[in-house]
Amino acid sequence: METGTQQTRQEKEAAFHDAVRDENLKKDSQEFSRLTSNRKFYSITRKSFAFTEHWLDSKVKGKKVLDFCCGNGEMVMLLANKGADAYGIDISPLSIENAKKDAAVKGLSEKTHFLVMDAEKLTFDPNTFDVVVCHGVLHHLDVKKAFPEIARVLKPTGQVICVEPLAYNPVFQWYRKSTPQLRTEWEAEHILTKEDIAVSEKYFNKVDRRFYHLSTLAAVPLRNSPVFKPVLSLFEGLDSVLLSIPGLKWWAWQVIFILSEPKK
Repeated sequence: METGTQQTRQEKEAAFHDAVRDENLKKDSQEFSRLTSNRKFYSITRKSFAFTEHWLDSKVKGKKVLDFCCGNGEMVMLLANKGADAYGIDISPLSIENAKKDAAVKGLSEKTHFLVMDAEKLTFDPNTFDVVVCHGVLHHLDVKKAFPEIARVLKPTGQVICVEPLAYNPVFQWYRKSTPQLRTEWEAEHILTKEDIAVSEKYFNKVDRRFYHLSTLAAVPLRNSPVFKPVLSLFEGLDSVLLSIPGLKWWAWQVIFILSEPKK
């Protein structure tokens, strides 16, 4: 832990996400736009989201599921609606407060559980969860601390789905360096690499990877156009070819990897 007035890495993450998820931010449209301008890119994640949702549909009903760093709790509520006993943890107190309020509005308070918690020091007992969801969170963490914690709380028959950005595409990296307001310094320097994913192999016997979104990013400017969906479909088809090429697939924006058989 750092001493004095200097913030720890975890405190910086909590403060950043408290600020971004503060509803009052929307009152300043210019500042809100400046801090959320990257959200437009998620308009093209149709294919990766479809895979994730289909995978969850087959895994979570009647199961105890953890959303690992849940933000405002959208995924936790999706899991609850799919029949899971859904838990969400986050280091941001405001995010957890937002999640609890939203769950109450949606009538999901009894099916969801939200806790402020450091993802690198989980307080859950070993073998607690059937499924763990990591959606765009591992690059906020020290994976050498996160993966063993995930493996510890996962049941021996459990599985983990991770959806993460990759660090190799020079265009994406240029954009990240050009928009420092959108992420903490730690996040900017820890977009996932092959080596980071390889760390998971120390704690899980099986790692299954899939790559998404390369040429599809070119459809983002058309997201509000009537031609967006057909153009996106065209680029999705192109990506199915490009991302089958061994070297080029690592230039994808996102990787989804499934972890199973935790080493106990």
